[in-house]
Amino acid sequence: MTAVTVARPLVSLALPEGAAARRATEIALVIAGTLLLTLSAKTKVVLGPVDLSLQTLAVLAIAATFGFRLGVATLALYLVEGAMGFPVFQSTPEKGIGLAYMLGTTGGFLLGFLAMAAIVGWAADRGWDKSVLKIGAAMLVAEAVMMALGF
Repeated sequence: MTAVTVARPLVSLALPEGAAARRATEIALVIAGTLLLTLSAKTKVVLGPVDLSLQTLAVLAIAATFGFRLGVATLALYLVEGAMGFPVFQSTPEKGIGLAYMLGTTGGFLLGFLAMAAIVGWAADRGWDKSVLKIGAAMLVAEAVMMALGF
């Protein structure tokens, strides 16, 4: 039988030891992550129906730093905020808000962001973030999955 070694992601170095303080810090990090995603979404270059932004970089950085659990939680909260109508996405409110926007041309990419966070976060939890080649490979796979879901 083989054992799976789970390493701790980078963010674990900043988390306090106490349970309540740890949970509060994790919640603050998730909220800060959604703010970073919103700022990265609003930084865009208009090229057509799907504009270029810094969101992919932000998703990869959050997932590699936060790990699987906090990374996926951050992206899930970001998607919930957008579904509730908050203008967190790239072209909101100009091109719609809430679920109507999420079901449009960028909906697959938004779902792909969640998959990206899961893939890269999983890799980071297993210590792949200590090797540029390994985390780069995980990010490349995550990018391919996101693009596949987006098209």
